Amino acid sequence: MKTLKILTLITILILSSLNLNAKSFSKVATKEPVLVQKGHEKHWCPVCGMNLKMFYKTNHTSQLHNKTSRQYCSMRCLVMDKEEYGIDTSSIKVIDALSEKFIQASSAFYVLGSKVKGTMSKKSKLAFAQEADAKKFAKKYKGKVVSFEVAMKSAKDSLVSDTQAIKKKKEKKIYPMGKKVFDKKCSKDIDLTNYIEINELKAALNQGGRDIQNNKLCKAMKEKQLHALALYLWEVKRFGDLDDIKGKIHVTVDEKCPICGMFVYKYPKWAAQIFYGDMHYSFDGVKDMMKYYFDHKDGISKMLVTDYYSQKAIEARESYFVIGSDVYGPMGDELIPFEKLSDAKTFSLDHKGLKTLKFDSIKLDEVNKLDE
Repeated sequence: MKTLKILTLITILILSSLNLNAKSFSKVATKEPVLVQKGHEKHWCPVCGMNLKMFYKTNHTSQLHNKTSRQYCSMRCLVMDKEEYGIDTSSIKVIDALSEKFIQASSAFYVLGSKVKGTMSKKSKLAFAQEADAKKFAKKYKGKVVSFEVAMKSAKDSLVSDTQAIKKKKEKKIYPMGKKVFDKKCSKDIDLTNYIEINELKAALNQGGRDIQNNKLCKAMKEKQLHALALYLWEVKRFGDLDDIKGKIHVTVDEKCPICGMFVYKYPKWAAQIFYGDMHYSFDGVKDMMKYYFDHKDGISKMLVTDYYSQKAIEARESYFVIGSDVYGPMGDELIPFEKLSDAKTFSLDHKGLKTLKFDSIKLDEVNKLDE
């Protein structure tokens, strides 16, 4: 019995030691980080807004076709940018977790799934210039030594599940924290349309920063508060408020419109969906949804569009649509959806609509004319 207790104690100590080792590895830069982006926004990831210095050992860089340099906190954010911009793999570089220098990603050795916590992903991915260094790291922190291509495939395959996990965390903790910071420290008239990406917004908010009109936005704050504030403003306030999250059309970051190929998550104000049992397609506007609908009517279980005024998801086949108004969607002229006929009529008067139609009255030729 005494021997069993001793063995149990030794096992606990070994496991504790392994956990401490994982926690002891820091992804923070130990020296001045190399930042390749321009302006004050260079300190943050353009995709998720994370501080690049704090997650420096998982940093990646790329160059867009127009020669714009981009720097990411993680391979996950690189994958998101690559999906949208079609980044040339040869331009991608990664930080060697040992030397903290940028190396060519295509020739790096990645340790996949170590005990070190992943950056924006459940599964960690750390790169090394030398295979021996990668194997040594894997021996200490577990994980598997793989190529850049394998690591990228893993990041792409887990993109949806990682994004869903991140979204839950944001809704439970980060957005409410950001709202509190906004109410306590910030001006109430921040014009979010001044910023193209979240890192530009963070640069303006940072340490009592000013917007492009030189107006003071917020009181100084720590990075944790700044990040929560930026996410709340960028992902919630820009489209409504916390009470509006429920009831909206949910689109994952990898969903492209099957008609035009655009990423739908970027246009939540216009999102639409067609469901076929457990399968669905997302669209960046009603116009593209209707183009798809006329060729794929069979087996539809549900069709959702976004009410223009309430921004709530409504059943398309029970809705009203204004055609020919002066309001444009991501793809130009649109069919503007409303749950109530009275709202559709009000909108039509305010925005010079040509006609208001119930779903069943919409004709394909009218949809196609919107592109003219």
